[in-house]
Amino acid sequence: MATRPKTRHEARQRRHRRVRKKVIGTAERPRLAVFRSLKHIYAQIIRDDTGETLVAASTLDPQLRGRLAKTGNVDAAREVGRLIGQRALEAGISKIVFDRGGYLYHGRVKALADGAREAGLEF
Repeated sequence: MATRPKTRHEARQRRHRRVRKKVIGTAERPRLAVFRSLKHIYAQIIRDDTGETLVAASTLDPQLRGRLAKTGNVDAAREVGRLIGQRALEAGISKIVFDRGGYLYHGRVKALADGAREAGLEF
């Protein structure tokens, strides 16, 4: 019988490993990876075959830092999604695969995905 994870962090890492078995970023469709902390949210578009980060955005980004009243809420996540979508289109990326990072597709993670779709990314 499998042992249960001791912490929520371990449980999320286990879910993330399970998701990553199927979600792989290629040259045609790189992976949009999400990391969420209590205060901030981070997103990066990664090409897994070469291991390089093509585009990144977060609530710590200078472009967003002044505009956001709070950085740990749904509105901030949507803005990060719009920013990463905008940067991806500038870099010539229009189709991606979404990696929710072991988090539920709900709240800030969903808002980030919606913001990226609003900016024009397809997934």
